[in-house]
Amino acid sequence: MTGNNVLLDTNVVIDLFKGDQQILAFLEKQQTVYIPSAVLGELYLGAYRSANEQKHLQQIASFLLQCTVVNADKTIAERYGKVKAELLRKGKPIPENDIWIAATALQFNLPLYTNDKHFEEVDVLTTVKG
Repeated sequence: MTGNNVLLDTNVVIDLFKGDQQILAFLEKQQTVYIPSAVLGELYLGAYRSANEQKHLQQIASFLLQCTVVNADKTIAERYGKVKAELLRKGKPIPENDIWIAATALQFNLPLYTNDKHFEEVDVLTTVKG
C-alpha cells in the first residue's frame, strides 16, 4: 500500500458527507482510499444515532463502493499495543479507536487524513490535515 494512497479518519469522512469540496478534490487524486474498520464502526454509530438513519446508512453504503476497508488483524493489534504503551509512557493518551486508526496507518505506512491534532502524539505517524 504505497503511492498515492491515504487512510481516512472519521472526521474527514463526515466532512466529506457534508459536501466538503476540498476533501473531495484531495481524494480524487488518490490511487486508493482506505478506511480502518474502527472508522466504519464510528460511521455506523453516527448513522444509528441520527434522526435520519436511512440517509446516513445510504451515504455509508455509497462511500464503501469507493474505498477499501482495512480490518484489524494480529499485526495491527500488536502495533496498537506498541502505540498505546508509548502514549501511556509519554502521559499523552488518545481515544481508543484513534489508537486503532493510528496503528492501521502505521502498519501499512499510509498517511492519515484527519482533523484531529492528538494524532501528533503518535511518533512517526504521517498525517494530512483536512
